[in-house]
Amino acid sequence: MQNSLNVATLQAPGSLVGPQARLEWLTAAISELDTDNLDLVALPELFLTGYNIGEQVTLWAEERGGAYSKQIAALAQLHQVAIHFGYAEREGGQIYNSAACVDKTGTITGHHRKLLLPPGFESTYFAQGNSYSQFTIKGIRIATLICYDAEFPEAFRAVALAGCDLVVVPTALGAQWGVVSTCVVPARAFENGVYVCYANHCGEENGIGYYGGSCIVGPDGKDLARAARGAQTLTARLDVAEVKAARRRLPYHVDRLKLPGL
Repeated sequence: MQNSLNVATLQAPGSLVGPQARLEWLTAAISELDTDNLDLVALPELFLTGYNIGEQVTLWAEERGGAYSKQIAALAQLHQVAIHFGYAEREGGQIYNSAACVDKTGTITGHHRKLLLPPGFESTYFAQGNSYSQFTIKGIRIATLICYDAEFPEAFRAVALAGCDLVVVPTALGAQWGVVSTCVVPARAFENGVYVCYANHCGEENGIGYYGGSCIVGPDGKDLARAARGAQTLTARLDVAEVKAARRRLPYHVDRLKLPGL
């Protein structure tokens, strides 16, 4: 079993229009990475379609493993790296704000439907997910929470207690909510002793401004890498031994049970 993971978080321009433009951007971005020394690439919420696109999302939504997702799977195979991406998932008559991870063979190994839809347009177009799940890369256990999911300590605690070492958070964090990137995400990492890859858009999309602020945070709550406002690639090496050390140093998961009412 391996004990480390090399990750990249790509902060993508919000102005990219449509799945094909986004796939072309991703193809170019990955070609610039040293994928020989990379295990996982993390992309923002609804990366394949764009986030603030209104009813257009109903046209670009696809089934799990659909045509656009297959192009990402082909990139994963070509570069021998896992790719974690947000997309609009169609199943039956419903659409979900989802994220999938394809491994280096192009196989979907991880999948998550957003659990909590914030006030605004999302509840108009998306159905709500209802479960957590985990997948592994090189023996490291990974969970997904999408944007608003991660702003609830209960959600982070649930996946941490289930044994994850890393939480990947695709997000579409608006410019007015920078506190989530700068304060909330490091706190979630710290209080659970987990790594976090937080992948946001940047720039503007149909009148909405994105904060940027993508980051990779260690289980001690300290930044390993942090983006500014523009398109940027972050990389870091994650060592599972640091997760174990953080939880020994501050055993929050054990000591919380001593609180009255628990």
